[in-house]
Amino acid sequence: MQVWKFGGTSVGMPERMHSIRELLKSDSNRKIVVLSALSGSTNALIAIGEAVKSFDDAKAAVLIDDLKTHYALFVKELYSTPESLQKGQEIVDTEFGYIKSLVGIKPFTIKQDKELVAEGEILSTKMFQAYLEEKGDNSVLLSALDFMRIDADGEPELSVIEDKLVTILNQYPDKATIITQGFICRNPREEVDNLKRGGSDYTASLIGGAIRADEIQIWTDIDGMHNNDPRIVKRTFPIRELTFEEAAELAYFGAKILHPSTITPAKLRGVPVRLKNTMQPEAPGTLIANQTSDREIKAIAAKDNITAIYIHSTRMLNAYGFLRRVFEVFEKYKTPVDMITTSEVSVSVTIDNSENLDKITAELREFADLEEHDVDQNIICIVGNFSADKEGIALKVLDALKHIPIRMISYGASEHNLSLLIHSKYKAEALNVLNERLFYYEDAMKDIFTAP
Repeated sequence: MQVWKFGGTSVGMPERMHSIRELLKSDSNRKIVVLSALSGSTNALIAIGEAVKSFDDAKAAVLIDDLKTHYALFVKELYSTPESLQKGQEIVDTEFGYIKSLVGIKPFTIKQDKELVAEGEILSTKMFQAYLEEKGDNSVLLSALDFMRIDADGEPELSVIEDKLVTILNQYPDKATIITQGFICRNPREEVDNLKRGGSDYTASLIGGAIRADEIQIWTDIDGMHNNDPRIVKRTFPIRELTFEEAAELAYFGAKILHPSTITPAKLRGVPVRLKNTMQPEAPGTLIANQTSDREIKAIAAKDNITAIYIHSTRMLNAYGFLRRVFEVFEKYKTPVDMITTSEVSVSVTIDNSENLDKITAELREFADLEEHDVDQNIICIVGNFSADKEGIALKVLDALKHIPIRMISYGASEHNLSLLIHSKYKAEALNVLNERLFYYEDAMKDIFTAP
């Protein structure tokens, strides 16, 4: 069995849902198909919730009517028979009736807010399953709320997911296509919750890991993961193969095609992940697995909105226990640290979530001196095979960036990542010059980065 995931853009128009069915029919493997909400729906549902929380019920009503109109037009183009059209209209009427009931609850709590946002995935999967039924396909719709679980810290419980999902799948041994929702789940209180934004990728990986799938395919509108950001750099190309570690580094440090959490369950269970393009299904895309090519430098990514904090020990030399106290503060406020550099008497760290920055710095000042922190920074991440016996990699990178001020460097903690901190105003220049200096297109296009 395989797991195929289609994002919001891939299901965002009726003709694209038609294309997805053709893709599914062209492949003989049994599949679990994970769908996101229609493109724009999650943002629209969030806006409805914000209006209700601002006590602007009139605005919420207008937003609901606008979104329902969009879905009403969508189903008219999705189905071809009067019976299916009626069923599609009933799905829209039922779910929007529920949406209106949610926003009528006072006070409007986080519980209702999450139930509201979940309607995007519920609508897309019900509509798509009705379309498959119209075509006579051997399929079934499973609610992700029946098997996807997170713990009190918001982390998925893979063993629980596995037990519940396998039990449910055993009830449908003859179904070739199994449809379910991405993103949504239940928490320990059995309330509707979610895996945060972009969580449909995560859902697919969790399902793939749980059932030990042959392969997880993430279908988007881009031909695999590129060696650089194609929105900023002109000459980029898709990478044919990556290891789990390399892909995880790229996703975490800014490669938008993949949710940062996606790789973990797949890697844990050894399930390959393939990134494919719905617009060019014949393209090889990117395969993420345990093995890859020996090429040293694979790709570059950039992570935005970084804040750098510079911390000095007030005890100066031999201040044991200092780092422990520093990181206990970040742990207390659940703020992950991206980069770390240290010396005998100081430590510099970067964070991408400054929500609790004032509280963090206030507690750090109780036992340390702080420089003024740098905001509006970027982490430039160079990913590849940087084992200890490789030589000259850092020299190539630093020589390419010799005209750009570098605030921090992290190299050696991972065999797959060299990271540099620069001001965001240098981001485009850095990505472009690294692209030109680190990649040689004729050789690369003939080697691992193109289809054979």
